[in-house]
Amino acid sequence: MSYNFDEIKDRCNTDCIKYDFVAQRGMPEGILPLWVADMDFSAPPAVVDALVDKSKHGIFGYSETNLEYFTVLHTWFMQNFKWDIQPEWLVKTPGVVYAVSTAIRSLTNKGDAIIIQEPVYYPFSNSVRINERKLVVNELIYADGQYSIDFEDFERKIADNEVKLFILCNPHNPVGRVWTKDELLQLGNICCKYNVLILADEIHADFVYPGFKHEVFAQLQPNFTDVTVTCTAPTKTFNLAGLQVSNIFIANETIRRRFTHEMKKVGCNQLNIMGITACKAAYAHGQAWLTELRSYLFNNLAFLRSFLQDNLPQIKLVEPEGTYLVWLDFTSLALSDEQLEDLIIHKAGLWLDAGTMFGAGGNGFQRINIACPKSVLEKALTQLAKAIKNN
Repeated sequence: MSYNFDEIKDRCNTDCIKYDFVAQRGMPEGILPLWVADMDFSAPPAVVDALVDKSKHGIFGYSETNLEYFTVLHTWFMQNFKWDIQPEWLVKTPGVVYAVSTAIRSLTNKGDAIIIQEPVYYPFSNSVRINERKLVVNELIYADGQYSIDFEDFERKIADNEVKLFILCNPHNPVGRVWTKDELLQLGNICCKYNVLILADEIHADFVYPGFKHEVFAQLQPNFTDVTVTCTAPTKTFNLAGLQVSNIFIANETIRRRFTHEMKKVGCNQLNIMGITACKAAYAHGQAWLTELRSYLFNNLAFLRSFLQDNLPQIKLVEPEGTYLVWLDFTSLALSDEQLEDLIIHKAGLWLDAGTMFGAGGNGFQRINIACPKSVLEKALTQLAKAIKNN
């Protein structure tokens, strides 16, 4: 490989949430963190170089994007997804979670119903509740180690609750599904039947494993394009989360105007110059780095699969089709969620994301981030195996 993903970077004393705020978040010192969705890899050299050059300039005033910024985005989405985005669709936000809350406030009213598919990324439910909307859950079906959609339940709940907005997660975090074209068409047609708008969180689209394909929901049918807010970002792909830059695409002018008006109400204007710089450099020069990273993550996944089979057969790997966040089934241990947390945190010395955080269907599961050097993953799994053996 041209890039050294085996290198262990010391992130302590860098204001890193994972390492420097352990005690503040109620975790014991020395715990090994494999929870939050950022990577323990340096960003692509081209991104680092661009940021260094910008820093040397020494002026960090108000900044805006120009045609060059859009052209870089357009090239990326055309080459990777054959998605022909248009300049007027682009709305830039500090993050996807920000965009989710903005969409909720701008496209629905207090008390309106919003449907999500749990277990799912927990800021979805938090954003619905904190903005005083009604949360409706279409729980995914888990059978034989795989997840699928209960379409009958999805349609019934939309009709019964007069749902106004559907938050789609694709690739799905945390269960790892990359929804097929047929599945997405069925979801979209149901939403169009009941005049439900769609917010498609596609932030993990660049991480799809061999044999699977990410379909951009908004481009599947013209009527989907007209009712969808698509959330993308370079932050997960290139490990840039702290730079707070996301690109939201809204083709419908009325929806886009409502969305941007809500942004103005909370005083959100331009992105920061470092976010702009990093985004352009990543999409323009990061493809080779990403190709090698995908290969490294695929090998980490293979190592995880083999380790579980050989040492922890009681823990079931929910085979991911995408993302670097892996969903593990601990239910055969027959532990309560409190007992499972105690085992992982205090006996194994690991900080993972408890399945209960992700809502319905999360009991007995844990999410682990495999975007780390293999040696770190091996250390974590060894600690887990020892803890379970001695439990």
